Amino acid sequence: MASGEIALHFDSARQTISRHLKILLECGLLDQKRQGREILYSLNPGKVREIADFIQPLRQYWDDRANTLEELMKYYD
Repeated sequence: MASGEIALHFDSARQTISRHLKILLECGLLDQKRQGREILYSLNPGKVREIADFIQPLRQYWDDRANTLEELMKYYD
């Protein structure tokens, strides 16, 4: 998608969206290619997978904590 097309999905100024796109590019989460006058952005699936793999243990930890809290709350209802 072009940056203007992406911006339509958010309640932020296009300039703000452009800054976020720049950061995501620098982090490697996005790829870009020029098509005529437009620059098109797409997700870098390898980098997204790398981040998902990194946060998976944290997700499991917090899921376990929430489940424990839920079990404890059953006793106080």
